[in-house]
Amino acid sequence: MADIQSPQLLVVVTSFAKLEDAKVMARKLLEAGLSACVQMTEGIHSLYRWEGKICEETETILSAKTDVSRWEEISAFIKSHHPYELPELMGIAPAEYDQAYGQWVQAEVNSKS
Repeated sequence: MADIQSPQLLVVVTSFAKLEDAKVMARKLLEAGLSACVQMTEGIHSLYRWEGKICEETETILSAKTDVSRWEEISAFIKSHHPYELPELMGIAPAEYDQAYGQWVQAEVNSKS
């Protein structure tokens, strides 16, 4: 369980039209030290409104685990390397997580900063 002394984890979520694009982003995030772990889920069905039309696509969701202190850096990095004109970009801070896992994430993302 997270407490005041625990790292503040952040799960950053974005989506891609192609699994290969998500893999490229995952590697870049790991190499830049902005994420400790990246997971990708293929085959997500998305419906959204874009430029006045309702669109339907199959996408890949990428979720990157990082420390909340890295939000500005990771969000700017994703925006600058993302193929979408306006990428989905959300940071979700879990209220509960394993403390040892949180310490590992924090150590990984802070080792290169």
